[in-house]
Amino acid sequence: MAEQVFPTKGNLIKAKRSLQQAKQGFELMDRKRNVLIREMVALTDKSKLVRGNIEQTYEKAYAALQKANITLGSVSTLTQFVPEETDLKISFRSVMGVELPTVELPDKPIVPQYDIAMTNSYLDNAYICFNETKKLTVVLAEIENSIYRLAVAIKKTQKRANALKNIIIPKYEAQVRFISNSLEEKEREEFSRQKVIKSTKIKKEQAQKEKEQAKTEKKAAQKGHPSVRLCIYI
Repeated sequence: MAEQVFPTKGNLIKAKRSLQQAKQGFELMDRKRNVLIREMVALTDKSKLVRGNIEQTYEKAYAALQKANITLGSVSTLTQFVPEETDLKISFRSVMGVELPTVELPDKPIVPQYDIAMTNSYLDNAYICFNETKKLTVVLAEIENSIYRLAVAIKKTQKRANALKNIIIPKYEAQVRFISNSLEEKEREEFSRQKVIKSTKIKKEQAQKEKEQAKTEKKAAQKGHPSVRLCIYI
């Protein structure tokens, strides 16, 4: 049911302006949603590729680590020589108003922190593979976080677009129809009223004109007949 508003030309102009803005808002929301969906689909495909690379690199790394354990004994004590990564840089890029993270890991030369005289090439290979896995994990974290942010934004955008399409736009369309119909009905009533007034006025003027004409003719008739005047004198 349309929201009842007073049917005036001013309210009609406001309703039409609001309707136009609502339609423009829906078009913007729809365009934003499509862009975000395309971006998420592209990132999802990229995520699958990175995950596959991580799995392959992990397999190589664990295979090399297993060989190092066999040839060197337990190498768990060497993990204390692996430095923590503190050089991550996080920035953001905007896609239709949605802030997506960009994680940068400086590409530094690989320098083992353990005594290479006490190890062998199997451990070196495992170290290199796990370092590559670290880089891929950073990339995957960036992608997964971006996908999550896009999914949340798409849901909100879809909700707003649906509200505009199913509630706001029909509301203003109903208001425009109601006010337009009311104004047209008033114009028809006013036209009919003016027509009746005009017709009545014409009839009165015609009757008055005929009355005056009759008086004029009567006076002229009296002046043109002397016998009438003679009878009056007698």
